[in-house]
Amino acid sequence: MNQRNQSYFIYLLLFAAIIALLVFNLGTQNTSQSQLTINELADGINKGSISKIVVDENKVQITFSDGSQGTSTKAPEATLVEQLIQLGVTTDKLDSELVKIEIKPPSAWLGVLTALGYLLPFLILGAAFYFIFRQAQGSNNAAMSFGKSKARMFSGDQPTVTFNDVAGVDEAKEELQEVVEFLREPQKFLALGARIPKGVLLVGPPGTGKTLMAKAVSGEAGVPFFSISGSEFVEMFVGVGASRVRDLFDQAKRQSPCIVFVDEIDAVGRQRGAGLGGSHDEREQTLNQMLVEMDGFDTDTNIIIMAATNRPDILDPALLRPGRFDRRVVLDRPDMRGREAILKVHVKGKPLAPEVDLSILAKATPGFVGADLENLVNEAAILAARRNQRVISQPEFEESIERVIAGPERKSRLISQEEKLIVAYHEAGHAVVMNALPEADPVQKVTIVARGMAAGYTMALPKEDRTLTARRKLMVDMVGLLGGRAAEELVFDDITSGAANDIERVTQLARTIVTRLGMSEELGPMVYGQKEELIFLGREISEQRDYSEAIAEKIDKEVRRLVNESYSQAKEILHTYRNELDKVAQRLVEVETIPREEFETLFPPPYPKVSGTPRQLVAAT
Repeated sequence: MNQRNQSYFIYLLLFAAIIALLVFNLGTQNTSQSQLTINELADGINKGSISKIVVDENKVQITFSDGSQGTSTKAPEATLVEQLIQLGVTTDKLDSELVKIEIKPPSAWLGVLTALGYLLPFLILGAAFYFIFRQAQGSNNAAMSFGKSKARMFSGDQPTVTFNDVAGVDEAKEELQEVVEFLREPQKFLALGARIPKGVLLVGPPGTGKTLMAKAVSGEAGVPFFSISGSEFVEMFVGVGASRVRDLFDQAKRQSPCIVFVDEIDAVGRQRGAGLGGSHDEREQTLNQMLVEMDGFDTDTNIIIMAATNRPDILDPALLRPGRFDRRVVLDRPDMRGREAILKVHVKGKPLAPEVDLSILAKATPGFVGADLENLVNEAAILAARRNQRVISQPEFEESIERVIAGPERKSRLISQEEKLIVAYHEAGHAVVMNALPEADPVQKVTIVARGMAAGYTMALPKEDRTLTARRKLMVDMVGLLGGRAAEELVFDDITSGAANDIERVTQLARTIVTRLGMSEELGPMVYGQKEELIFLGREISEQRDYSEAIAEKIDKEVRRLVNESYSQAKEILHTYRNELDKVAQRLVEVETIPREEFETLFPPPYPKVSGTPRQLVAAT
């Protein structure tokens, strides 16, 4: 019987007991309305007002001549006849037919019912106290379990995720394969005196598969897997977080060998000493307990601690030292081959058209992580279902790429012909400028169909992934971003607010070139401004200015010079290719979207394109 049914049963029992008590009391009150003494009974017999007497043990039921009822009580040491004779009732009165005296035999249940009638109030009171005690005990248990760990344990008998379900991170899988082998065959390492890393920290941007990798390690090893988030340790009450850490590690010891996975460990693992609450901060106490528990593990416990974070720079150094998280596995954004492998994993079990080429999709999605690719495949399946198709074809995948990047199309948006022409020239300016620069990424698509927050966009994708970015490539990106504003000024002799996002990105890129990358000839290869983020303070006030006012003025001048030079170069290119600009803009007004093949027909690239850095949306109006 569960707790809810048990509570209902107790409530029903108390209700029945109260009803029985009321009935008993009412019955008692009804029979005691005409209560006579033994003397009054004797007088009634002498007067002839009593017609019948029924004796039940010591109780006397009286029926009067007028039909009314009454009760009396006799002494237990003598019979009713003897007592009445002693009180002056003559024998002829008792033997006459006017008064009938009946004596009931003693009942076996009479004593029980009588005792129950007297004990019933005490039983009800005891049941109420018992119920209150159980409730208090349950509340006490809930209070005591407040410090228990909220970790969810998954059995390793039937793994749902293995290394076959994780793609694009081959190096990380090789690193974690040692953890799997240690959990399977610990004696193999102990025989050589090797010590397996006690903690493995998974580091990478959001969506790269850190949690999935931890589950795959558990599935491959076939051991229990404890999963908990870093934010689940800390509560508003002091000491709860540390208590939960102790309980978690106690459970892990009982299930050894196992894996303990703490997701988003930066919630409790931030650097100590920066809290506003001093040394009594609840988060710091939780971290201290975690440090003690991790370093207290022996090698023969066969417990692996895994954690995931995308902010390793803010973790406490004591958490990263050898003996705790002494191995760091990086899960970076996948390259082209990795993206193709991830797509193969996500399209399993989905009906694909024969012409679907995953390599083309992988090439068209630079910078996508595993979560983005999963969303891409899901959006393509939704589009195919919406179009009543039985298979997912290449156009659905291409459409889903743009949906993931910029959002769904807004074809129902109505704009005037004047605004449509301005947007067409704006996007044509981006496309023409980038196509005229050999270092720029090839233009893949130009459209004036609104998508997301953009009124139109130009999509340029690199030929291959690049890790390093040259200064010349960054300058070319700035020129391409300003092509839209330059086209507006050139054609309409006016400018609009459509280039707001372009200008913001150009300014940020120019400041990064000057202050972070050391690519300015005027200021030299130096970094200006410290980016160390404080624990409880915002990003804006965390940057420390370590340069003088004179240097700040030089930075502003250099940023302005780079932006102005890029804008001048964009206007020069558009002056040179004004005819191509008009062709592309007029075609956009007619068809709204120009793919790569048609665009290169309208404006063949004057220079061969070279590979550049990944960038998906070059410009958004």
